[in-house]
Amino acid sequence: MFVGALTLDILLGDVRSLKQKRSVVRPIVAELQRACSASVAETGDQDLYRRSEIGVAVVAATAAHCSHLMDTCERLVAERPEVELLSARQRLFSPEED
Repeated sequence: MFVGALTLDILLGDVRSLKQKRSVVRPIVAELQRACSASVAETGDQDLYRRSEIGVAVVAATAAHCSHLMDTCERLVAERPEVELLSARQRLFSPEED
């Protein structure tokens, strides 16, 4: 069993309030959950209007499948025109890391 953790740092477009931010971030979180069967949440920068950190966690039987799921999530966010993906950090955890 492998666990993958993906952290996405995104810059939002023309957002002037936390309410507008929520209207942009929520659909992204929902799409990642649906498309990748992943656990997804806004994990940082909640008090900033134009920035957001989204955390994604996936579990798979192989490291390759785990990496594929994280790459898919990253690509889905990068392709969205209303946000700019500033950085993406992937970490892979395996049972041997005890």
